[in-house]
Amino acid sequence: MPQPPPHLTLVLGGARSGKSVHAEGLIETCPTPWLYLATAQVWDDEMRDRIALHRDRRSSSWITRDVPLALPEAVAAATGPVLVDCLTLWLTNLILSEADVEAATGALIEACAVAPGPLVLVGSEVGLGIVPDNALARRFRDAAGRLHQRLAAQADRVVFMVAGLPMIVKPQTSPLAPGDPA
Repeated sequence: MPQPPPHLTLVLGGARSGKSVHAEGLIETCPTPWLYLATAQVWDDEMRDRIALHRDRRSSSWITRDVPLALPEAVAAATGPVLVDCLTLWLTNLILSEADVEAATGALIEACAVAPGPLVLVGSEVGLGIVPDNALARRFRDAAGRLHQRLAAQADRVVFMVAGLPMIVKPQTSPLAPGDPA
């Protein structure tokens, strides 16, 4: 039987990289019930369909709570295994609602530290492409990068998804430590 994930796991990757499916599989190694904290908001029919697909693929052992803005509070109130999907949608919601992103990020970091776990967080890596051509997109990309860095520093495990394949980034699997010469 697979081992449950450690206290805090961060799963990052690009669009359609398999992040959510991998994260769900990690949580499903834990005792039920499993809490799914969903941050997506329905802005149009296409997004409504995406949300429905996410919900339909999960079993009745999952409890879903929609938390487009109140993610830190929901994480802090959790009592068992939690999956957060996704951090970058949450950031989008914060920015569009003109919330204090730094304060909300700090509250999430604190909530993750005290959550009983296991806690699996999903985020889209947005820093691998070209520099966005507008200020709002650059602000979002920078906020996502800072959030992911802070959570990665706190996480017990960081997984980067590529084409459905998990690459363990932390803990390091090579004998070299960060900064060691290759």
